[in-house]
Amino acid sequence: MNTTTLDSEPMNLERNTAETARVFAAGEETEIKPCNGSDERKNESNPSPKNNRRFRVALVVAGVAAVAALTYAYEDFVAPYESTDDAFIEGDATPIAPEVAGQVVQLLVNDNQEVKRGEVLVRIDAREYQAKADQARANLEAAKGRLEQANAQYAVDEAKVEQEKANVIAAEAESKYAAADSKRYQTVGNLAVSKSQMDLADTQAKSSAAQVDAARNKEFASEAQAKLDQAYIVTATAEIARAEAADRQAELDLSYTEVTAPVAGFITHRTVDTGAYVQAGQNLLAVMPRQVWIVADFKETQLKQMRPGQPVEVRVDAYPQVKFKGHVDSIQAGTGARFSLLPPENATGNYVKVVERVPVKIVLDGVPGGACVLGAGMSVEPKVRVN
Repeated sequence: MNTTTLDSEPMNLERNTAETARVFAAGEETEIKPCNGSDERKNESNPSPKNNRRFRVALVVAGVAAVAALTYAYEDFVAPYESTDDAFIEGDATPIAPEVAGQVVQLLVNDNQEVKRGEVLVRIDAREYQAKADQARANLEAAKGRLEQANAQYAVDEAKVEQEKANVIAAEAESKYAAADSKRYQTVGNLAVSKSQMDLADTQAKSSAAQVDAARNKEFASEAQAKLDQAYIVTATAEIARAEAADRQAELDLSYTEVTAPVAGFITHRTVDTGAYVQAGQNLLAVMPRQVWIVADFKETQLKQMRPGQPVEVRVDAYPQVKFKGHVDSIQAGTGARFSLLPPENATGNYVKVVERVPVKIVLDGVPGGACVLGAGMSVEPKVRVN
């Protein structure tokens, strides 16, 4: 048996050598195993020192390039920006309330309708206020009539005063003449005139003096009446002023029956319907103007390089495909917690330091037209370029 085995090994070796030569001659690729059964591919996993050095150099170059790219991206796209998702749109929602009470007879607007400044929104029943305005106007005309009457009476009394003054002058002249006659009669005595003539002259002198006193009293009375007429004129003038004020107030109340929009914007928060009875000062609806801004609550650590005027890129959650441009308007001088309803009491002994947030006002440079309607309370994400 051993002889057969030894004889067969040379035959197998010759057969394998011949097969290998045939494969190479035919140009086929095949895996050649060494005779001792070892695999030459094990040597391929151990590259030469030269290849290993090239690999390390390439790895270092790739790392340096990656670091440079990341540094460039950070400095150009991350470092110069500060952003937050704690930001919302704000606006001056103008509440609309009537100045007078009454029943709503006409509602001229619908929810979310755009209105212009001065446009009539609600009409209140104006009949009562129209009657008051007519009455006030009549009272004004009556006051004007009384003033004219007082002026006319004053003119009459002024003329009477002048007449009484003239009567006083005439009475004084007659009194002087009568007094002179009486004195002459008394000087001549019984030699030229009789006793009766002397008594008559004395009586006329006394009567003339009494007439002077009476004329002066009439003058004083007429002057007093003239002063009273002046007081009537002052009173009538004051009544006219009061009547004019009442007339203006009545006309103003009448105009208040038409509730108009003080600003242009959109109708929101409507709580009134036709036929409802409303009171003065009751909120009926609100007008939200187109002019809105953004209040972004940035961390206090983000404000180091933030300044008013810096450009801002804003993305609105409702319109993710639109980029809005704006700028920083101002930074609030205080944190949001400081002005909250219940500010923190840091002196109680339970203090825990947290990063506070500071409201920053951002104004939009322009709002694209079309369907982009920005309303108060919408969520936005501003990104401020700080350098």
